[in-house]
Order: sequence, then C-alpha cells, then structure tokens
Amino acid sequence: MKRKIHLLAAVVATLCIAVFFISTIIVELFGSLDMIASTKSLIVTPGLFILIPAMVIVAGSGFSLGKSRKGRLVNVKKKRMPFIALNGLFILTPCAIFLSIWATSGIFDTTFYIVQGIELVAGAVNLVLMGLNMRDGLKMTGSGLPRFAKTV
Repeated sequence: MKRKIHLLAAVVATLCIAVFFISTIIVELFGSLDMIASTKSLIVTPGLFILIPAMVIVAGSGFSLGKSRKGRLVNVKKKRMPFIALNGLFILTPCAIFLSIWATSGIFDTTFYIVQGIELVAGAVNLVLMGLNMRDGLKMTGSGLPRFAKTV
C-alpha cells in the first residue's frame, strides 16, 4: 500500500510541475497578458496546494520505503531528493508566488521575465530529476517499464 501511495504522489507531483511548465510556455508564446496573469495565479492557487502535499507524501513515503532497502539505485534516489526539495522550496515556490503577484498587478518588466526564466530552468531541472527518480524506482520494484524508458 505504501508503494502505491508513493507512486501516486510521485505521479501527481510530476504532472503538476509538467503542467505548470507547459502551460507557462504556451501562455507566454500565445496568450494575452490577462491569460499569463490567470495562469500564474492558478499555478499558485490551487497548483501549489496540490503540489506541495504531493511532494511531502513522496518524500515521507520514499524515506519510509528506502529505510529497509540497500543498493546503488536507492542511494542515487536519496542523493537526488535534497536537490529536488531545495529547488522546489527555495526557487520554484518563491518564483511562482512572485510571478503571480506581479502578473496579477500587470507588471511584465525585465525582472518578471528574468524570474520567469529562472523558474523555467529550475522546473526543467526538477522534471528531469523527478523523472530519473521515477525510472529508478520502477527499476527497483521490477515494475514494467515502457520500452522507450529502458533505453534512456
């Protein structure tokens, strides 16, 4: 049961970040300033209120599951987790809140777009790290990986 909760929370968290990332790019390229502001606001509420509990559940269940496991994959996953957590806590969350406040205030200046760039890079990093953790977790459990994931 713990494994299923861990997997579900990991999928929810990864999908949240992917949706935030993709919606940001799409709205920046094709949306109006009002659409950008709306998207930024939705990323904070309800977005962060879904993402943060999912990440807490992933971390807690992951540490619990990893206590009894040994091996290279477990160690690699444990080393990635602090980077994912710190990136989310100290870069992604403050950027999301800042961008939401400025966008809803109609401030789309150079600072806004610099912070937007930082958020996109940090989001991409977290997506890659979380994807690697999911891949390694599936390897550890012997779950069937799609063929394309086995070659990555």
